[in-house]
Amino acid sequence: MTTDRIAPLVADVHLLTVIGETRSFTQAARRLSLSKASVSARIAELERAIGVPLVRRTTRSVALTDAGQRLVDDTAPAFARIGQTLAGVADLAGAPRGLLRVTAPVALGRQHLAPTLAAFCARYPEIRLDLDLSDRLVNLAQEGFDLALRHTHQPPDTHVAWELCATRTVAVASAAYLDARGRPARPGDLAGHACLGYLRDGALNWAFERGAGRGRIERVSVAVSGPLRANNSEVLRQALLAGAGIGLLPDFSVMAELTAGRLLPVLPEWRPVGVFGPKLYALRPWSPQLPRAVQCFVDHLKAVFAAGFGPPG
Repeated sequence: MTTDRIAPLVADVHLLTVIGETRSFTQAARRLSLSKASVSARIAELERAIGVPLVRRTTRSVALTDAGQRLVDDTAPAFARIGQTLAGVADLAGAPRGLLRVTAPVALGRQHLAPTLAAFCARYPEIRLDLDLSDRLVNLAQEGFDLALRHTHQPPDTHVAWELCATRTVAVASAAYLDARGRPARPGDLAGHACLGYLRDGALNWAFERGAGRGRIERVSVAVSGPLRANNSEVLRQALLAGAGIGLLPDFSVMAELTAGRLLPVLPEWRPVGVFGPKLYALRPWSPQLPRAVQCFVDHLKAVFAAGFGPPG
């Protein structure tokens, strides 16, 4: 195939590499700001030009054919290098600019990050920020995110991680609930309480630990149950405020309620473990270059979370 015939197909080959990453016409369209119909039409045109099927479509999934996979494997590294070079050159041209896609947990984003965004946008007017608030653990590379905020025990080795601050899990309930049902004295007592859990697979087991003297750690696990589970800490917080039970939540979601006395700590001498990670990080898939827009937002995050969330006052 001559260069004259190849040149008009380059953008469509790049589109195919994005489909190879996302395995979705919808996700590819969203990442490239195209309509789904346009994506389908361009892939069909690429298949006609090359003369072989490149994509297998079903009602539930999208997969590459052997020919499509070979084309993606051979060209994706070149497109990645082009993207890195363009980003590097653009960063040389004055003020930080470009689209920055960030994902963060809902409560963290709403309560602690959102109030700071106007100042960031005013400081960097040429950066366009897309903030996706979700408690779902998205695949950053597959869904086209530049940065994620995550509380975790250990960042993945495949990512660049900036530690922002410490965070902790707290057991809390309302005074009304504790007055009606009694205050648990030890973790085992939770088996007799209404416990509101973060939505996960399998049985609901809560683990706690405390110092036992001479450097020893006492750890206890208890099976609990209750009327509500949810995958969002703000939903659980509202139920706890209404007296529905006892819950384990990240400190950034409930610190204001603890400080104001609207929620009370439960089992304060025990530390919940294994629920939410002990540190908050900004994460980015590894790449040889760091866009200035990403670095500017990371610096902003470091300033926002420098003081952490602190104990209840």
